[in-house]
Amino acid sequence: MTEQPNSKEFFRTRFGVTEQDLEHYLDLALSRGGDYADLYFEYRTTSSVHLEESIVKTATRGISVGVGIRVLSGEKTGYAYSDDLSHDKIEKSALTAAHIAASPGKTATVGISGSIAGHNLYPVDHPTIDLDVDQKIALVREADETARAYDPRIKEVIVSYADELKRVLIATARGQLASDDQPLSRLTIFCIAHENGRRADGVYGGGGRIGMDFFQKVHPPAYFAREAARQALLQLSAIECPAGPMEVVLGPGWPGILLHEAIGHGLEADFNRKKISAFSGLIGKRVASDLCTVVDDGTLPSRRGSLNIDDEGTPTRRTVLIEKGILRGYMQDRLSADLMRMEPTGNGRRENYTHIPMPRMTNTFMMAGTESSEDIIRSVKRGLYAVHFGGGQVDITNGKFVFSASEAYLIENGKITAPVRGASLIGNGPDVLTKVVAVGNDLKLDEGIGVCGKDGQSVPVGVGIPTIKVSELTVGGTQG
Repeated sequence: MTEQPNSKEFFRTRFGVTEQDLEHYLDLALSRGGDYADLYFEYRTTSSVHLEESIVKTATRGISVGVGIRVLSGEKTGYAYSDDLSHDKIEKSALTAAHIAASPGKTATVGISGSIAGHNLYPVDHPTIDLDVDQKIALVREADETARAYDPRIKEVIVSYADELKRVLIATARGQLASDDQPLSRLTIFCIAHENGRRADGVYGGGGRIGMDFFQKVHPPAYFAREAARQALLQLSAIECPAGPMEVVLGPGWPGILLHEAIGHGLEADFNRKKISAFSGLIGKRVASDLCTVVDDGTLPSRRGSLNIDDEGTPTRRTVLIEKGILRGYMQDRLSADLMRMEPTGNGRRENYTHIPMPRMTNTFMMAGTESSEDIIRSVKRGLYAVHFGGGQVDITNGKFVFSASEAYLIENGKITAPVRGASLIGNGPDVLTKVVAVGNDLKLDEGIGVCGKDGQSVPVGVGIPTIKVSELTVGGTQG
């Protein structure tokens, strides 16, 4: 839904500004020195429906609008924003950013000369934000009814639906313009099952940069509701998880969240230019098994983590981070790329106009290998098969992590046997990559509910892996 700016009408109708206004604000931003400046205009419409106890508890709709103005001077960043797009308030924000990043030198701005050509990754003709609330309520009711009908042991169901349409305009002191209309939708179902005094839960959902036809034709609410109910019921029969070092097989899809957290963040450029990542200074060096190729790709159509342009106006792209075990590069925003003398990779992202952009992942995953998942399972004498993950913690400086597995099974003599509860994986991200001894041919991406937090900012992301086998990983369990 990238829209190329028209020299007159686009600015005036969308944000009440002209090309001359943009050039003026950029001149003010660089009036006290600085190497670079940009403007980020945002008009965001959101809606949500929340159902609990089979009752629609809330149905909301909101609009936010504002502009963020950034000035870069070496490693120093001046940033100011305003939720008022009147001329004097934007001028004041530009001058505030200029004072924060003041420097002796002065960079001349370049007149607006042309627009950046982005992709067209989410051609949604009728965004879900424009649909009647009754249609959205029907979605959550269908999910609730399906989950409750799945099994009488499902006693509680919570369903949340949220969507938005974010319209952005980015102007830089280098004379570049970029714009995008970014739809986003997500449906999430949480089920709680009870049996003989035991309680267990399951959660599932999906979405992306999609229209309502996704929930009507591709994956209706019943699809997600049945899976959430299945997960909850499975935990009722799960046994306590044994603990200790063992072989671990990660299932395809959502277990890629471990890759995202334990390895992906360490490959973001800001941590590496500051030399606080476990991967700092290792470009060209072996950091993983030669079976591992890891990429970040913001160009996958309709995916939750995809963008036509990033939040600095740079077109997104496919970035190979690790190739057959060799570290090839980092995810770059403009600031880090300039300081590290590298090219931006389209990974400059921000939560909204009140925040500065920083290097962030889009869709991060490991490429498929050649082995079948069945052969990988058969190769394990005693181990754990982890299919879904809950929360976790990671230390970026050394890669150490702890993740809880919300769905996992024992593998005994090459067969998947009992489901277990209370399982957690404990390890070190870079170390785990060197212990990958098998990679499946079944690469799968998550269903589209991922949210990534960093320095107080949350952005939508995608994750994925094929089935992979780690020769040894510490499993934390509750058995005994």
